[in-house]
Amino acid sequence: MSSTPIQVLLVEDNPGDVRLTREALRESKVRNQLNAVNDGEEAIAFLRRSGRYGEAPRPDLILLDLNMPRKNGREVLAELKSDGDFQQIPVIVLTSSDSERDVSECYELNANSYVRKPVGLDQFFEVIAEIERYWMGVNRLPGRTSNAK
Repeated sequence: MSSTPIQVLLVEDNPGDVRLTREALRESKVRNQLNAVNDGEEAIAFLRRSGRYGEAPRPDLILLDLNMPRKNGREVLAELKSDGDFQQIPVIVLTSSDSERDVSECYELNANSYVRKPVGLDQFFEVIAEIERYWMGVNRLPGRTSNAK
């Protein structure tokens, strides 16, 4: 059993969705620590531990919105999956887009999963719970011996 929490990086420009994700993961059965950044440029700085993110933990899992200012989710995904230091970190695209083009493009960029954000509060919490159950419970993350509490 691992005593260290699963490090989750949420890349999301909507403060409401950040708050809801934080609340949903707080109720998780798996110990985790959520770090959130507002856009793709901050995500890259966090991952590279540059600037104010010098002490940032390496994420075990990334939840990535697509439509953000400065550097969008597709650009972040392409950069991460082409970089040997980060390509093994699972990236779950968590977005409001239901466009088949977005889905296809994200999988072509090697996203590990594509999840559409539901509009309703209860459904949002259920989606986060499902992500938690699979990605932090059933699935074994790279570099971890166990995801258990």
